[in-house]
Amino acid sequence: MKLAILDRDGTLNPQGEDYITTADEWSAAPGALEAIARLNHAGWHVVVATNQPGLGRGLFDVMALNAIHAKMLRQVAAVGGRIDAVFYCPHAADEDCACRKPAAGLLEQICDRYGVERHEVQVVGSCAAHLQAGAALGAQLHLVCTGASAHLAPGAPLPGEFPPGTRAHASLDDFAGHLLLN
Repeated sequence: MKLAILDRDGTLNPQGEDYITTADEWSAAPGALEAIARLNHAGWHVVVATNQPGLGRGLFDVMALNAIHAKMLRQVAAVGGRIDAVFYCPHAADEDCACRKPAAGLLEQICDRYGVERHEVQVVGSCAAHLQAGAALGAQLHLVCTGASAHLAPGAPLPGEFPPGTRAHASLDDFAGHLLLN
């Protein structure tokens, strides 16, 4: 199975300063949903793995998070794509869990659920924590220079917090193009 695990905030939607707490606040990053559809049409399965500490901090509840993700799933379906599942860590940063990225627990759950070899998984995100989790998993790492990494440029050296071997792409659409050519 060909599997890409994507971060949500900054990768699929613009990175804001505040938490997205309602479905009305969620909007897709330009080209992100179409990139997922392109991957799907080429046989790739896409799963989202996202830290959602706003749950642990009481800023929104699971019903609100489900409404956000339902909107995201409807919008990707409207452009001919599919997200197979959304996995999330509900814990705040100070809760010391095994699923909050940069820990690899959430990504391990995904690999176990889908029965994939960890080294074959493509992990895509816009922040170091997501890629550190991917590195701990042994996955192939892809930075999209959006969201928290919008100040970075593909081809330029990455800061030290990014794991060795991370490939940088201008956007999720550029990542999809790279993956589909290789």
